[in-house]
Amino acid sequence: MSRPLFIVPEHEFEAQLGLPEPLPKGEVLLWQGSPEWRTLAVHAFHVRKLAVYFAFILLLRTLFVLSEGGNVVELAISLAILTPLAGISVGLMALMAWLTARTSMYTITDQRIVMRIGIVLSVTFNLPFKSLDSVGLKRFTNGTGDLALTIGGNDHIAYLHLWPHARPWKFAKPEPMLRSIAEVATVANTLSQAMKAATGGVAITIKQTQAPAAEANGQQRDGWATAA
Repeated sequence: MSRPLFIVPEHEFEAQLGLPEPLPKGEVLLWQGSPEWRTLAVHAFHVRKLAVYFAFILLLRTLFVLSEGGNVVELAISLAILTPLAGISVGLMALMAWLTARTSMYTITDQRIVMRIGIVLSVTFNLPFKSLDSVGLKRFTNGTGDLALTIGGNDHIAYLHLWPHARPWKFAKPEPMLRSIAEVATVANTLSQAMKAATGGVAITIKQTQAPAAEANGQQRDGWATAA
């Protein structure tokens, strides 16, 4: 009996870590992991860009006060409101990244990918390999990276249900994404082998920037290597 494409239950107690129910007999757990929260904070919650933005605003405020002939005391008073606001804003985004990583669990078996996500309302998405058209890989300099999953046919998951576990700017056809995974190349290789065994064809090719020959197996778009 085939499983439904998506299982989205709310659950308080997991039968198995990251899974709403124990794996069926014969299905093998290959990998489990959660986002690396610091990388998630930078690439999903944009704390670095936010910090630069507030630093620019504070710099402009400082220049304005000094150009008006203000002294050190006036400058300190002028920055007394903006500085805590900047710290709180960046801190809240970092906290959201930490909570997101803490409450998320990605699972790869020899048959499917399971995503348990949600800070307040926990939901689980079940993605059998046969439901996927392709997988995209994006690597960061620290060895972490993202794996974006393109769902085939007319099936889809709403972008807001997935965020921040969704490929940015893919609103019309949202792509679930395993975000900020540590040692993403190893995880991608595990996924590739599992999908190859399950479907009979290579589903993802890891593109190495220093190996141009790999481009023959995948397409590079905006830093993403994709293969079907």
